[in-house]
Amino acid sequence: GGGKGMQVVRSEADLADALATARRVAGAAFGDDTLLLERLIERPRHIEVQVLADAHGTVVHLGERECTLQRRHQKVVEEAPSPVVDPETRARLGAAACAAAASVDYCGAGTVEFLVAGDRPDEFFFIEMNTRLQVEHPVTELVARIGDEEPIDLVEQQLRLASGLPLLVSQDEVRLEGHAIEARVYAEAPERGFLPATGEVLLWREAPGARTDSAVESGSAVSSDYDPMIAKVIAHGADRADALARLDRALADTVLFGVETNIGFLRTLIADDAVQAGAMDTGLIDRLPPYTAPEPGLDAFRVAAAMTARHGVGASQTERPRAPESPDGARGTASPLWLSGSGWRAGGAAVRPTLRFETDAGAVVSIDGPDVESGADPDAAAPVVSVGTAEHRTR
Repeated sequence: GGGKGMQVVRSEADLADALATARRVAGAAFGDDTLLLERLIERPRHIEVQVLADAHGTVVHLGERECTLQRRHQKVVEEAPSPVVDPETRARLGAAACAAAASVDYCGAGTVEFLVAGDRPDEFFFIEMNTRLQVEHPVTELVARIGDEEPIDLVEQQLRLASGLPLLVSQDEVRLEGHAIEARVYAEAPERGFLPATGEVLLWREAPGARTDSAVESGSAVSSDYDPMIAKVIAHGADRADALARLDRALADTVLFGVETNIGFLRTLIADDAVQAGAMDTGLIDRLPPYTAPEPGLDAFRVAAAMTARHGVGASQTERPRAPESPDGARGTASPLWLSGSGWRAGGAAVRPTLRFETDAGAVVSIDGPDVESGADPDAAAPVVSVGTAEHRTR
């Protein structure tokens, strides 16, 4: 679980202390201090294979997933297929995964995980098998095809296999189409060492044009009682570059107010040169400099000024404002730009815009410096705006 208890030993003199520490941690965490000694793979990639096995002895695989982008041994971004696995290695990985499942007469959907040597992508080592569907299974669903059929539904397949039905597919019929990437949205504060965040979700809006599997909605309470992952944003494209671009747009269009999230960090991560090039290892995130949210540009503030003028959120307002009415007269839970009585937050510092209605064309807003005129159309697409605790694209 998350690498708990793992110890790295680089010399014989360190072995005794490492064994004692590993046993103590494992016993406390799992009630079992049994240990495995394994070869350490420096800067590895984490590659896993999705398998389906029925009760009649048939096992097939649906290709691999790249799960290398991790923080503290927890996955952050996953994709399928891997950018470094060629068809020959994919066949070997798949055969090894299927053999592992068959060796224990496995039945159901499962995931066989491997470490791949960073400098030798054709050399891989078994880690474990997860006898269930994984958080990242949607990327396989978006790329795996059975003949000419629509994308596969792994939940359906898991239920069918558990009920004893046979697999109606052979390995030769499985093909991969395009590229899919998933980003895990966590309720956490990247600027404060990724500490878990809590609070009430004032406004939640999923991005159009992408798949989002979420566990929150407007009004949800995010507590510290559960895992901080609150949503998964998944994009599919014709190739990896297209999928990365689509994922970035989807993250930009994902709106969550009231609870701090890692959305801004995710966009910075997938824009990293090494990630864009696919030159990754499991320690990449830990080597990145501390995350700092980017300051909004002037265009962002122009849109903010126009939206503020339209919805009447004044500088002196300390009470929760009434949300603007929708065309059908219904009223939402919060103004799109409202977060709390402390005003907006830009780059981590609270700011209070001062409104002055200069002309019928818009307002002027002062934000810790020169006035910024609201010359932008608030309904038009705009640059990413840091508002509250989330980055989003104002519409």
